[in-house]
Amino acid sequence: MISITNLSFHFGARAMYDEANLHINPGDKIGLIGANGTGKSTLLRILTGEYQPDGGTVSMAKDCTIGFLNQDLLSYQTQDSILHVVMQAFQRALDVHDEMERVIHEMETNYRDELVEQLGELQEEYERMDGFTLQARAEEILEGLGFSTTDLQLPLNSFSGGWRMRVMLARLLLQNPSLLLLDEPTNHLDMPSIQWIEQYLERYEGACIIVSHDRYFLDNTVSTIVEVANAKLNVYAGNYSFYLEEKALRNEIQKGAFENQQAKIRQTERFIERFKAKASKARQVQSRVKALSRIDLIDDVVDENARVNFKFSFTTPSGRIVMNMEHMSKAYGEKVIFKNTSLKIERGQKIGFIGANGKGKSTLLRIINGSEPFDGERVMGHNVKDTFFAQHQLEALNMDNNLIQELQQTGTTRTEMELRSLLGCFLFSADDVFKKIKVLSGGEKSRVALAKTLLSDANFLLLDEPTNHLDMVSVNILIQALQQYQGTFLVISHDRFFIEQVANTIWYIEDYELKEYPGTFEEYEYWQEERAKNAGRPSASQEKKTKNPEPPAEKKTTQSPPAANLKKELEQIENQISELERKKGEIEEEIALPSVYGDFSKLQTCRQAYDDVNARLNAATKKWEEILEKTEA
Repeated sequence: MISITNLSFHFGARAMYDEANLHINPGDKIGLIGANGTGKSTLLRILTGEYQPDGGTVSMAKDCTIGFLNQDLLSYQTQDSILHVVMQAFQRALDVHDEMERVIHEMETNYRDELVEQLGELQEEYERMDGFTLQARAEEILEGLGFSTTDLQLPLNSFSGGWRMRVMLARLLLQNPSLLLLDEPTNHLDMPSIQWIEQYLERYEGACIIVSHDRYFLDNTVSTIVEVANAKLNVYAGNYSFYLEEKALRNEIQKGAFENQQAKIRQTERFIERFKAKASKARQVQSRVKALSRIDLIDDVVDENARVNFKFSFTTPSGRIVMNMEHMSKAYGEKVIFKNTSLKIERGQKIGFIGANGKGKSTLLRIINGSEPFDGERVMGHNVKDTFFAQHQLEALNMDNNLIQELQQTGTTRTEMELRSLLGCFLFSADDVFKKIKVLSGGEKSRVALAKTLLSDANFLLLDEPTNHLDMVSVNILIQALQQYQGTFLVISHDRFFIEQVANTIWYIEDYELKEYPGTFEEYEYWQEERAKNAGRPSASQEKKTKNPEPPAEKKTTQSPPAANLKKELEQIENQISELERKKGEIEEEIALPSVYGDFSKLQTCRQAYDDVNARLNAATKKWEEILEKTEA
């Protein structure tokens, strides 16, 4: 469908791409990843024709159509309803519909055979375009992205930037192009909408290229990862989790080859140094000197996993109760947000606050912060010092300050070297710390604002969507910072991987009340799935109250296996697991041999054997868990 061959592209003297290659086939689902500034969005704009390459070719099939979702669409403004804006995806169908209406109106006062014939032709064309189902399809996509039925007739201008972006996404999906280009689509979607678009893309017959920092989203939507690194496009045939494993394997191979080459170079250099003065060895010495000059150097592996080596601390810990709120109610006119709800936050809680947009998550953070009025009682705990991060705080940064000056405005007593170390954790190195805030990108400003938040002496952090506009490396840095933070925090995020890594308590809103689940996000999801499965079944207490209950006609009573049989089966599966673990260890040792990791074909064979054993081991372990549950029962 599209072939990129020997692509070269420069911004000034910097090469974004240097003889890069990529083939995009019909139906491909590609995740485009790489650090900020490596050229992901640039590649999308080259594909649309907005940027012209400096070298190489981009060949495209004649019938290939492209739809591009990018952040520039936020500037689109109109008083038209969002349903009308989305229906613009079918502009020809709309024109035909308007012409049909005009002809019908004219026939009311001037009935002619020509008009009847013209109306028939228009209706036939409209049917060919499935015109009578277009509005239903548009409404389905809009409602899937979180809009209510009453929202569909509201003007686009009445919605915030995030909701306007959803409208643009809906219009793009309805156009059904051969290739979808989605640049950070999850930045403006809540969890229900993210899960809906995951299911939509799974059914989507066309190809798509997705730029995203959301690991779970990439795992659920793509089957190929293309990494932009060193001005090249490196292809990995799998989702993001596969990429991480394969990248580690490739790095291991490259590291081994680099070390072997360096050892050979050192050996050659020692030979040259030892015998360069001997006439009898002159020919061998010259031969080795020429060999060294011709050698194609292998690069060492660069560790791309940034580590936080800065301690985020505070001087005074809070009391056991950080905050207590009773009988809280909040409404905006007739729109009720909370109704007579209560909450309690204890020291050391790491709370992930999730749910659909518009339910009141940000409102609750402002209430807790004290910047939003409400009805009810709010009691702050002893020695609690809070700080609040939200996207609007990026605008509060002093545009004329450099990065060091901006951090110093927090009133910190840390030295400039300590501040440099902190900025280094957030990927600002060397002279970057002297950049003015006004020249930074949105993601870089977010990192500065986050650094200011974590630098404060607060023992209670309130974070509203801190991962928006951050790349994966920056998200990883924030995860590490929050994992080693000793205080209490409450974070709103739609990034499921991020929430899973940092939260030990989950908050959600249900029936205008705040609800709490005491566990991780993974445990919460499992609990919600089980809860959904059991929905509608009578509880045990209800069953006891039923008089003269009769068993279902086809229900059969089964008995669990005797304990002795279960014990025997448990021992057998444990022996099987031990044998599989032994085989797995042998394969790992074989992979570590220089003769194997230096030979790609041998390594692939070992890798396939490893994957097979690992899959059997996982299945055996799952079976063991099931038998153990039966035994305990």
